[in-house]
Amino acid sequence: MAPTISFQASILDEIRAHLFRAYPEEGCGFFFGKDGETRQVTHFLAAKNVFEGDRKRRFSIRPADYLLAEQFALENGLDLLGIYHSHPNHPAIPSETDRTNAVPWFSYLIVTTTAAGPTLSRSWQLNEQGQFVEEVLVQSETASTTWK
Repeated sequence: MAPTISFQASILDEIRAHLFRAYPEEGCGFFFGKDGETRQVTHFLAAKNVFEGDRKRRFSIRPADYLLAEQFALENGLDLLGIYHSHPNHPAIPSETDRTNAVPWFSYLIVTTTAAGPTLSRSWQLNEQGQFVEEVLVQSETASTTWK
């Protein structure tokens, strides 16, 4: 059975808006909530893509931003559930670079962005063999709390 991840609709909309503002470069950030049979995403934190090179094809997050994300999770009683990023003009499918940089516990939300806006959003998680499996992505309508 595929893992399930639920984003509050307003959170997913704000993440997609952030990634569209980063277009044509890759945008990135973190998302938080509660782990369980279904992961519940309730918060997100935008990060800056600091990749030194072609940011249209890669992203990198400063180690200090990871620490900030972990601190935010601890201070707010949340789980750091994963990382989101965009694939400008490319499918929302993890690349080999995404796979080699991924960690097993995190979810990875990937959003396709185009000049017209964000299109497809898909979420992935590594399995025990180190391969991505797609999560069932659902949207909930619960009121959101964001921290950007």
